Amino acid sequence: VQLQASGGGLVQPGGSLRLSCAVSGFTLGDYAIGWFRQAPGKARERVSCISSNDGTTYYGDSVKGRFTISRDDAKNTLYLQLNSLEPEDTAVYYCAADFVCLLGIMGTQVDYWGQGTQVTVSS
Repeated sequence: VQLQASGGGLVQPGGSLRLSCAVSGFTLGDYAIGWFRQAPGKARERVSCISSNDGTTYYGDSVKGRFTISRDDAKNTLYLQLNSLEPEDTAVYYCAADFVCLLGIMGTQVDYWGQGTQVTVSS
């Protein structure tokens, strides 16, 4: 199982980025999949996930209304669209798979982690 994240970079406040997570070794419908982030000196934070069965999505309070998670089953790729970025969104973003993702719940016991991609929001 491999999860390959990409798409991070430096962006000004108010800008946008789209993160991608290319998956191999399983198909997206097999497991819940999503994104976590970790800023320097802070605990890992739940960002967003999408369930394996019915496509239910979860968003952390700090990103609701600004970030959108989606997946392309044909490409076996997960995406995270980041809009209206703020300096507080600066972090390493990790894609992850096989954890609890239900309406209102995103678990932290993850079976598969990808490498991170750095997002820096600064003027």
